[in-house]
Amino acid sequence: MTTRRSIGVGLISVGWMGRLHSRAYSNLRFAYPEAEFAPHLVIAADAVQANVDYAVDVLGYQRGTLDYHDVLNDPDVDVVSICAPNFLHREFALAAAAAGKPFWIEKPTGRNSHETAEIVAAAKDAGVATAVGFNYRHAPAVQHARTLIAAGELGEITNVKVSLLADYSADPLGAFTWRYQRDRAGSGVLGDLLSHGIDLATHLVAPITAVTALTQTVITERPVPQGPTVGHATASSDDPKASVENEDYAAMLVRFGAGSRAVGFLEASRVAVGPRADYSIEIFGTAGSLRWSFARMNELEVCIGTGGDLHGYTTVLAKPGDGEFSRFQPGPGQPTGFDELKVVEAWQFLTSVISGEQIAPSVEDALAAALVVEAAEASAADGQWHTVANA
Repeated sequence: MTTRRSIGVGLISVGWMGRLHSRAYSNLRFAYPEAEFAPHLVIAADAVQANVDYAVDVLGYQRGTLDYHDVLNDPDVDVVSICAPNFLHREFALAAAAAGKPFWIEKPTGRNSHETAEIVAAAKDAGVATAVGFNYRHAPAVQHARTLIAAGELGEITNVKVSLLADYSADPLGAFTWRYQRDRAGSGVLGDLLSHGIDLATHLVAPITAVTALTQTVITERPVPQGPTVGHATASSDDPKASVENEDYAAMLVRFGAGSRAVGFLEASRVAVGPRADYSIEIFGTAGSLRWSFARMNELEVCIGTGGDLHGYTTVLAKPGDGEFSRFQPGPGQPTGFDELKVVEAWQFLTSVISGEQIAPSVEDALAAALVVEAAEASAADGQWHTVANA
């Protein structure tokens, strides 16, 4: 029997994403049986007792608490998942770094680039590994796309289109929550959705170096619920209204760096009527192009060459050899899903912790995305092109 190093896991915030992190840790051994480490769920913290109880009774944590400090002070906790709302990220991340605990945190890591930079500095000073929830880059079809691009199969990349359209806020009766408050969420759809698009474009092509952008707040006020809410709940039309303080829609033209002459168009909406989670990226080059959609996560459409009777896109199914596909399925046609992307994240995070080599997307990647968001906000305010600041 293989002796595996036990890694004690602490969780801060037991919402949907905290539950997903927990399942990812629990399923890691099934996907990576050769792992020389084994995560164990030690303690979970949440401000709501019912969530604490759920963490123990359903997720399998050994104990729960209403005070997140108990997680960071627990000697059995080796790593921490931070899945709280945006306005708490900085506090929890800095505390985790101060406690010497490596942490896996969701995006946007900070409400702005300044907070994110503080988190980066704290993690660096403490010498702790980090991971950030840029999960879409782990899709096997996206990894196949990256291989094709790196091999020059598309020729020189000329232009990129990224679209992230969702309807989770399309209902005008969607409850006014922290997501619509600038001092609690930071930006709106820029940080919530378009940060994923920025990361995908950067991961596949090159860093974004310049931006011109526009934003729009489509639903300008929302009802304030008179009781507790969960997720994207609706409120009553009779409830008092509050003004939405950040953007529902954002679009930007971008230029890429690192020697690339490529340009791009990125857009995101949280109020699109019709799309549920229509996230896609298209990349065009002088010798071919490709496109990927989250709605058909295990398919990659590829066109190589510029002529011929059968010129057009070929649908290529994800298969063993594409990213971590074989960890979950034996062959093409057997799909992987969103939850599997989080298992890959958990593996990369814990491998980064054990090996001392940063394998997972890190808080530095989160800062790179935050600086693009910051440049986009500045451009939306004055209508000018803005250079993206260096991290």
